[in-house]
Amino acid sequence: MKTLKSMRLHIGIFGRTNTGKSSLLNKITSQNISIVSEIAGTTTDVVEKSMELLPVGPVTFLDTAGIDDTTALGEKRLEKTMSVINRTDVAVVMCDFDGIGGFEKDLIKKFEELKIPYFVIVNKIDEKLISDEKFEEILKLVQDGSRVLKTSVKTDKELVFKFKDTIVKMLPDDFVNPPKIAGDLIPPKSTVILVIPVDKEAPKGRIILPQVQTLRDLLDSDCLIYVVKDSELKEALDNLKIPPALVITDSQAFKKVSEIVPENIPLTSFSILFARLKGNLQAFIDGAGAIENLKDGDRVLILESCTHHAIEDDIGRVKIPALLRKKTGKNLVIDNFAGHDFPDISGYALVIHCGACMTNRREVLSRILIAQEKHVPITNYGIAISYCLGILPRAVEIFA
Repeated sequence: MKTLKSMRLHIGIFGRTNTGKSSLLNKITSQNISIVSEIAGTTTDVVEKSMELLPVGPVTFLDTAGIDDTTALGEKRLEKTMSVINRTDVAVVMCDFDGIGGFEKDLIKKFEELKIPYFVIVNKIDEKLISDEKFEEILKLVQDGSRVLKTSVKTDKELVFKFKDTIVKMLPDDFVNPPKIAGDLIPPKSTVILVIPVDKEAPKGRIILPQVQTLRDLLDSDCLIYVVKDSELKEALDNLKIPPALVITDSQAFKKVSEIVPENIPLTSFSILFARLKGNLQAFIDGAGAIENLKDGDRVLILESCTHHAIEDDIGRVKIPALLRKKTGKNLVIDNFAGHDFPDISGYALVIHCGACMTNRREVLSRILIAQEKHVPITNYGIAISYCLGILPRAVEIFA
């Protein structure tokens, strides 16, 4: 089975038109993934390619349109290119003998603001060498010569090895030491109950992705796992000679499950586990406090990282809005937004993010940083639900 895209290292390739971004991707992947042409603006949208890049591991390349695209569609292409930054784990800035200018400097400033590691590739040295003055400008900006490669994508036979070696040196800690989902919260051989309701949101014949990933994480951690529906939870607890070390439930069954599970047994949800795995748990907990201060007319944005067909009783469009209005007693304006593009959140009193099972951690962290810069509180589904139900302290106690 292929590694999930959300768990892959995302490598974004950025730069002006015709600096060799697409040629680099084709060279690294040994495939003609991107169309290469001398005509500016050939790459019109983000091109994604997933592969195994040894010794790095599973990666997804993101080849973007030129940041200096002045064609009729250039503005929209630039928007797409800039939106890719939010899910980039490692960035590659391509330039050539012309060196760097305002476009590249703006990119690098953005990478530094979002704490995204990056390096610069100076391409086309087979055509014309970059001047010492322009190269020194790059070194001064980057402040680390090991993060600047002079090369020719066309002729450098060692380029792939140089590229991989540079990536390895700047791998985010999440990829060097992958975090656990739940296995680090309890000792090996512990019993864990997973409460998985079979409802309209559960795919027919399957269980949803966060539940699958949590199950695998606990198996890898040598735990003993008991999987039940919420309707069979009480019988499961009665059948166990020793109480479980942890109960993990779907957020939508939180209230029912919290009433069944004794207070002395730790309880949390899949969504809260993913708040820690994919984002910043404390930031989400802090953000949930804003629910208490919501007023009539306040705008709340419910943000999903993937698109799906809304169903009756949809969690993001029906259940969470209902919980918020019941908890606050206020007439709130609630908007929904789905996808990788990040909307303007100015004017919102609160953002509630989904569990992020379909996107990578970098995108969620970037969204948290943007929200903090704009002084907009941000939380996630599981945290918001448990707050509205009055059980947040219990739901996060296991992480203390």
